[in-house]
Amino acid sequence: MATDSSASTAAGAARREVIVVGGGPAGSTTANLLAQAGHDVLVLEKDPFPRFHIGESLLPIDLPIFRRLGIELDPRTFLRKDGAEFIDEKTGEHVVFSFAEGLEGLAPHAYQVERAAFDHALLLAARDRGAEVREGVRVSAVSPGADDVTVETTAGETMRARFVVDATGQDAFLGRTGRTIEPIKGFGKVAVFRHYHGLAPAIADELAATGNIKVLMIPEGWMWLIPLSDARLSVGLVSREATNSPEALEKAIATSPIIQRLTAGARGTEPRIIRNFSYKNLNSSGPRWACVGDAACFLDPVFSSGVSLAMLSGEALADRLGPALDAGTEADPELMASHAQRMEMGYRSFAGLINRFYDHAIVRNLFFAGSDSEQYRPGIISVLGGDLWRDDNPFQKLLLSSSAAAAAWEGQGSSPAPRARPR
Repeated sequence: MATDSSASTAAGAARREVIVVGGGPAGSTTANLLAQAGHDVLVLEKDPFPRFHIGESLLPIDLPIFRRLGIELDPRTFLRKDGAEFIDEKTGEHVVFSFAEGLEGLAPHAYQVERAAFDHALLLAARDRGAEVREGVRVSAVSPGADDVTVETTAGETMRARFVVDATGQDAFLGRTGRTIEPIKGFGKVAVFRHYHGLAPAIADELAATGNIKVLMIPEGWMWLIPLSDARLSVGLVSREATNSPEALEKAIATSPIIQRLTAGARGTEPRIIRNFSYKNLNSSGPRWACVGDAACFLDPVFSSGVSLAMLSGEALADRLGPALDAGTEADPELMASHAQRMEMGYRSFAGLINRFYDHAIVRNLFFAGSDSEQYRPGIISVLGGDLWRDDNPFQKLLLSSSAAAAAWEGQGSSPAPRARPR
């Protein structure tokens, strides 16, 4: 990210109020709410929508945001999700956490979504609320200056804005350009997954009865089983080892009685791999710019926090930025300080839970039949549901006070992340 103004190269460019780089859940949420508040917003998205994306399991905390965005999820396309199940096939242990059993105020359900359709719906909603959306536009440079921010594209266009929001997901354009991305150690490193189509009708009905995500405990990591609409199932393997591969997924599927039963007769897609997630951006805001969603932080996918935290961060940023634009204070370098503190509480809470999850002895006591499970059960469910900003959850307080969780979040640093590709 450049630090000098490029006003001379943008002299003829129209000055927008806000440019949002990236049209995924974080970017669409930010743009939608700012446009609703009457602000001039331009969204630049590199890909034509709809486009495939992983991260299909949402949390109950999203439901109030959907209402603000004017989004209604059609149950024929998006499957209701009542909770989460944790299973150890070797021991036969199986526990269900239903969102309806969380602390008071947590919505009793969430959704499993096909991200192509879900993300497209969010982007269209932002456009309907007044944001201008341009797809197929790659940003190559973002240069904040004293009076505005210059944005350049790979097509040679130059634009200016009073404020720029980096919502580029795991591309994390500003963080990787500025070399401020730090991996979080001890969490998952590689995910390999596939979708199954044409599940047997009885199996599809069984999975749709609750829509629960199933998390299978395995020695090298964990597996997800996410039911989707139209008799489909997403199956993935996450490992802390960089050697995870399609062959490892095939072996795990072949040795799992549950997966064998659920996918009998179904058609599996070719495996796909995602590497090098679990990171935080050490510098996620500054004068006239801020990062939201995965551009600011991405944790391990185990508790489905990615999309929900992305939308929550977009909502909170828009609510902070809108009044600043009205008051002309959007260049304040401390504008997003309270926003960053709020989001860090959510990130730290999930990081504490993830830290425990990768210790199978703790999982046994916390998630299965241990005493901690019963004592903290409503609080565990509320954290699993993304309800992270309340002061009456003893389990979350335990997570936030844990020295091991703090160490996992703070990390010991690492070599700088590679520079960003044009976004």
